[in-house]
Amino acid sequence: MPLGRAFAVALIGLNGHVVEVEADIGQTLPNFVLLGLPDSSLHEARERIRSAAQNTGLPLSRRKLTVNLIPATLPKSGSGFDLAICVAALRAAGDVHETGRTVFLAELSLDGRLRPVTGILPAVMAAVAAGFGPVVVARGNEHEAALVPGAEVLAFNTLAQVALHFGADPQRLALEDQPEPEASSPAAPDAGPVRDLSEVAGQADARFGLEVAAAGAHHLLMVGPPGAGKTMLAERLPTILPPLTDAEAMEVTAIHSLAGRGAPRLDLIRRPPYEHPHHTATVVSVVGGGSGLPRPGAATRAHRGVLFLDEAPEFDRRVMDALRQPLEDGRLVVHRAGGAADYPARFQLVLAANPCPCGQDGVRGAQCRCTSLERRRYPTRMSGPVLDRVDVRLDVPRVSLREMNTREAAESSAAVGARVAAARAVQRERLGAYGVTTNAEIGGRVLRGPLHPGRTATRELEVAMERSLMTARGHDRVLRLAWTLADLAGHPVPDADDVGQALMFRERRAVA
Repeated sequence: MPLGRAFAVALIGLNGHVVEVEADIGQTLPNFVLLGLPDSSLHEARERIRSAAQNTGLPLSRRKLTVNLIPATLPKSGSGFDLAICVAALRAAGDVHETGRTVFLAELSLDGRLRPVTGILPAVMAAVAAGFGPVVVARGNEHEAALVPGAEVLAFNTLAQVALHFGADPQRLALEDQPEPEASSPAAPDAGPVRDLSEVAGQADARFGLEVAAAGAHHLLMVGPPGAGKTMLAERLPTILPPLTDAEAMEVTAIHSLAGRGAPRLDLIRRPPYEHPHHTATVVSVVGGGSGLPRPGAATRAHRGVLFLDEAPEFDRRVMDALRQPLEDGRLVVHRAGGAADYPARFQLVLAANPCPCGQDGVRGAQCRCTSLERRRYPTRMSGPVLDRVDVRLDVPRVSLREMNTREAAESSAAVGARVAAARAVQRERLGAYGVTTNAEIGGRVLRGPLHPGRTATRELEVAMERSLMTARGHDRVLRLAWTLADLAGHPVPDADDVGQALMFRERRAVA
């Protein structure tokens, strides 16, 4: 009998690798051998495939069936290989015709239904990039798979329909007996609660700090008592960020497809994502990991968006320190025994903290119950190296009754977002020659070279450096922030006032 072949895709991080699935029927006692570094979830596919083929009307051969996944050195996991293995086995038995360079990506139910799988978008992207032909998916993955430019998507409900498409004898197929899968409701584009900056009462300084952070893609720290509005401000940062470009939207949607969050999507994610892990979150849940091949964490899901850590001093110190790599490189390389995964993680970090453990230090009319030692130690719970990477530091006081009851409407997210978008456009034009798009990404040599504002503008900054009041990283971050302030003010080059204001943002009481 001929050797059966089909193709699937193995995902390691966001990188997809086309896998050739070989199936051979031997002359020995019944057995089902799966080769090529399959994990435990993939080993379970053997029983799913046997039952699905039996209930479709095309039972697998009663002799030894050997399935090899090529390349054998590449780790493989997940239920997305079910359909490719089954089609290869049916081809080896002569039940279906040659499938050519078709890629099969679906899980099988015991009754033969095709079920959608996570990570369909990056898998289809890998298949198209490798030059393969049609991609067969479950009906529930059809819309998401079709988001990939150039993809030829074939969607089916059942294994019987797939077999019939590839030349199986219709008289043998149980076409009438197989139930149709339940229809799933695709996720609406960028579904979620609508928030607007106009809902924030008062907080003029904090609102401006938020605008500056958004305009230059700078990291942000807010310190203030409970109820001052720190969470409200952080939740509205994505609403003033520019929409994602086509390339960014494809990348972000691929990440969320791999993470398997929510229903299949009808369109690309255009709104910058927002992640808000609880302060009890572990290192694995924030930076990624888990058993087998590493899965994306909150830092990766926040790519091109906002990662908000509320009650930042309460986070495990190891979680904070694990963010150093993505804050510098915009990527996370997670190593585990099952392999290593490289995930993009270029996000804006927003930290929020109380001024002390009880939250009442410095609040008018309130009495702080903390000892002086507790007040001094509380800010030190946050990682110093991480704080050194934060450009904008804000004090967020409680809102007064007069500010809450004012009838004057605050600026909306649309109005602030327009200024942010204009500043980002100026940055793209100025920084295109250096391979970056925002001020937060400018390299130190460029800041101290062609984009240096001049000695007159940076005299105050140089004094701080000479007195060892600032690190070299802090020096560069002040210059980046000064460029953002200049862009918002319409200045062609930062002046002394821009640099001085940038220094003020770095020297707020937030980490005193």
